[in-house]
Amino acid sequence: MKTPPPTRKTRVLLADDHAIVRDGLKFLLNQQPDMTVVAEAVDGEDAFLQAKKLLPDVVVMDVSMPRCNGMRATERLKQACPKIKVLALTAHENLDYLRQLLKAGASGYVTKRSAVMELTRAIRTVTAGEIYLDATAAGILASDMAGRLPSGDAQTTETISPREMEVLRDIARGYSNKEIAARLQISVKTVETYKARLMKKLKLHSRVDIVRYASHQGWLEEN
Repeated sequence: MKTPPPTRKTRVLLADDHAIVRDGLKFLLNQQPDMTVVAEAVDGEDAFLQAKKLLPDVVVMDVSMPRCNGMRATERLKQACPKIKVLALTAHENLDYLRQLLKAGASGYVTKRSAVMELTRAIRTVTAGEIYLDATAAGILASDMAGRLPSGDAQTTETISPREMEVLRDIARGYSNKEIAARLQISVKTVETYKARLMKKLKLHSRVDIVRYASHQGWLEEN
């Protein structure tokens, strides 16, 4: 009987100018069975050069760094290596930073006051090709949208089942399709079907739209 091949680990590059932060994150990520830290960078220029050389799956990018900040490093890296996912890690909690990071090509936004395990969830989400916004970022978007969208935004006359609603909430909270399938004890294909059906019903076009919708509903503030 053949031994199944080992699962490929997500290769992560950590970019932060504080050694104590990098050490803590490296310890956390290397404890995960599906992740490995392949390099560390001390500033934005270092992050850009190392990422170009090593081609990690994900770069966890601090925004405030010397010698080319994380915003500029993200923009340069996505132009040079568009397949690399960038997950912004920042102490800033404002709409301008969020907009600029997403525009620069970041696939996710996690504030430094988030729970440490949220970072691992975010890495898995962006690795799967989806956008990840933590609850703080989602709240920022919600506040912005509240002043710009009509009250009837993303409403539907079609019925949404309780199970569809569970899937929608979990997507908004940052769970990957695989994690949702495990939580609800359904197949990944079924999760994808629910997601496509919901986006059509609610006229949503991306994961960011789902997060905005959930924020308006107050779901991300629930325990």
